[in-house]
Amino acid sequence: MKVRSSDQQDLTAIKKLYKKVCRVSGGLARNEAEINGLYIKRIFTNSSKLGIQLVIENPENPRNIIAEIHCYKSGLKVFDHVLSDLTVVVDPDFQHSGIGGLLFQTLLDKIKDELPDIFRVELLTRESNNKATRFYEKLGFVKEGLLKNRIKSPDGTLEADVAMAWFNNNYAPAL
Repeated sequence: MKVRSSDQQDLTAIKKLYKKVCRVSGGLARNEAEINGLYIKRIFTNSSKLGIQLVIENPENPRNIIAEIHCYKSGLKVFDHVLSDLTVVVDPDFQHSGIGGLLFQTLLDKIKDELPDIFRVELLTRESNNKATRFYEKLGFVKEGLLKNRIKSPDGTLEADVAMAWFNNNYAPAL
């Protein structure tokens, strides 16, 4: 599997991927109706200008994106050393094959090697998603706290988000 930066031609395939992943319970915090062209375009624009967006194509059908990861800066000067809004999606047919790990490792390596001005990368995960939390910890992310009762499930129950961060040990702030 080859990881590459996204481009404008990927937007339709990324939208299709997001719609497929959000149909899986706990797959994304958005529902299918919230995945539209404007949402996907905003991710692409923010990632292109202020961060990173990486994709993996289906080796059997290169026009089909099977995984995507992105994160970007907020645009505020005080947070210029932070990439946040990190989201990773992997086609359910390709999950548990190492693709998510490959995307994350490529992202973190790119930050270490090419973005010394980035000190931290932030993500949120559901408190009940222990598997994801353990996966992120293996990648070097640390738990920083809980955002209690932040997620409202379709049945009305409330759940915490776990705030996690990864720190770039190659950080070299611009003066």
